[in-house]
Amino acid sequence: MTVSCTSPMSAVPASPVPSGDGRGRPDRPCVTELRLSAFAGHRRAGFPLGPLTLLVGPSGCGKTTALRAYEALARLGGGAALGEVFPDPVACVPDRARPDAQRRRGFRIGCTAEGPEGPVRLDVAIQAEPELRVVGERLSTDGLVLLQSALRDPSARTVQAAWHTAGSASVTRAPLPDDRLGTALLPLRVAGKTDGQRRVLAAAEQMVVALRSVFACDPRPGRMRAPVPTGPGRLLGGCDNLADVLWRTRAECTRRHAQLVAAVRAGCTGPVTDLYAEALTDGTVRALLDRGDGVRTRLGRLGDGELRYLALALVLFTGPGVLEVDPVGEVPAALQTLTVLADNLDRGLDPRQRTELLRLAARMCDRGHIRLVGAVSDASWTAGHTGVTVVHLDA
Repeated sequence: MTVSCTSPMSAVPASPVPSGDGRGRPDRPCVTELRLSAFAGHRRAGFPLGPLTLLVGPSGCGKTTALRAYEALARLGGGAALGEVFPDPVACVPDRARPDAQRRRGFRIGCTAEGPEGPVRLDVAIQAEPELRVVGERLSTDGLVLLQSALRDPSARTVQAAWHTAGSASVTRAPLPDDRLGTALLPLRVAGKTDGQRRVLAAAEQMVVALRSVFACDPRPGRMRAPVPTGPGRLLGGCDNLADVLWRTRAECTRRHAQLVAAVRAGCTGPVTDLYAEALTDGTVRALLDRGDGVRTRLGRLGDGELRYLALALVLFTGPGVLEVDPVGEVPAALQTLTVLADNLDRGLDPRQRTELLRLAARMCDRGHIRLVGAVSDASWTAGHTGVTVVHLDA
């Protein structure tokens, strides 16, 4: 389906990301726009992204597709190969796209990352047929092209790349693999000897840091009810192992756990005095609500909406060390932003749970260390809430 409206309709302006340089540039790099120039059902689509963004529209308008494109860019920014990121690349080719004389078809995606270097744009053209490969990439800022690549020889598994040097030569040219994002490879290829090279490195690193820490989340209540084996305590995207994560996090930070319990109390039916996991004799753990006076309720007895609300609240209160994400190990956590991609954010939630979750998300996103992009079918219930950017999509 084609997106016919991509401009943000925000009842209240989104809260700005904290700035440290006095010019409105955030200390923590973050993605502020997603572009789907030609991707699946989207053509010439641009999605502005605030700290808390809701993509809104009916089924089939492309909300899930947009989230998947964002996740794909994040994985490419982490150095993943195209084949890992796009196992079915033909599904990403725009509807009714016709092959050229060489039977080639593909798609184009991109984004803008804000940070200390200002807005940095990344645009990538990917060929899906007859072979999956990068055929063009551009990294730019302030109208200056910092990296540009193009497929010159279809028989070679490389693209010809040129990056800004501003030394004795204006650019440096070299081949790069055609199955990786060139921007993610630049820190390994650019020496940083000239001002131009250092600018290229700073822009590439800003883009990679902005993209890397992404957690795609869609809690599945049916898999959260049963006891689970103990593991590393890193929450999966479906939140199947929530009990194992609670087993770990309850003891790690009592203040954060108390905040989680307060949030659960606000969104679940009946009294809640604690939330914890207990070990069973078979080596598994199960999660329980403490109702007070010795009464405990297994999470398996909660409704789907309660379980989804609880899992999403846990995601908002935790961070990369607990979630199954791929942060940049060389960059301090204080300079990174975790972005949560939440498909079907409001599925199964009653009005009270939606309101409490939105209030919690706005509060956590306003702090600047976490961002949320969620997909919902209707956003009328967000009216009156501050810090929410609503982007309407039409089928």
